[in-house]
Amino acid sequence: MSRESVENDCSLEVGRAQTAKSSLTKAILRETGVAQAIIDFRAPTMLIPKTEKDDANLRLEVARANWALPASGLVTMHSGNASGYDPESGLVYIKPSGMDYDQIKPGNLAVVRLETGEVLTPDIRPSVDLAHHLFLYKNLPEVRGIIHTHSNYATAFAAANKPVPCCLTAICDEFGGEIPCTPYIDNEGENIGRAILKYRRERTPAILLGNHGVFAWGSSPKNALKAAVMVEDVARTVWLAMQLGPVAAIPPEEAEKWYDRYQNRYGQG
Repeated sequence: MSRESVENDCSLEVGRAQTAKSSLTKAILRETGVAQAIIDFRAPTMLIPKTEKDDANLRLEVARANWALPASGLVTMHSGNASGYDPESGLVYIKPSGMDYDQIKPGNLAVVRLETGEVLTPDIRPSVDLAHHLFLYKNLPEVRGIIHTHSNYATAFAAANKPVPCCLTAICDEFGGEIPCTPYIDNEGENIGRAILKYRRERTPAILLGNHGVFAWGSSPKNALKAAVMVEDVARTVWLAMQLGPVAAIPPEEAEKWYDRYQNRYGQG
């Protein structure tokens, strides 16, 4: 065999090895659930100056919160959205408008400057609910994540313009009292955001929008997601209980005991 043939054979084997390694890497990433986020990553056009921090961890957390919405049964088709806010950079990451949830990746989230509302991803339009997210981040400085859904049981209460009554210890734990409901509010400008501030309960991280759906928030997108999941879970239980007759409200002083234990002594933190 000639030297040229040997070199060609070696090159072929190296190529096969590299292909196998790439396939194995993709299989490992796919097994861990982050294949699409990494392998198919295509960064949209960004206008973020190099001096500003683009938070990859927050991008992933916001993408995961969006993926969890259909997985948790909180949305169908394109409805709903999740966002996250990084106060260090002043940037908000939010679901693109009308995008299928299985197409969302950390790299194709819409990015918006909180202070000005400037969209920094000109080829990716943010959710039409962006104005409400921005308003809440500006006026609830402790909030770092926001979720909006039309989940069935919670939205049924919203359709009736009724709060979810505090009749379960689980409601006391997470919300400290009833989950309030606004009257009907139109979607113009900051009207929804202003209504949320007006009708929310001080320590309750969620609210029903009359004739509309749910907004939930928290200290991270993950915590906002938990609040949204819990709203739907307790709304379902309360609706089922109402089929048996009137529900029994838990007195505020008793609700306080459950809230204090869950918020201050529950878990490993």
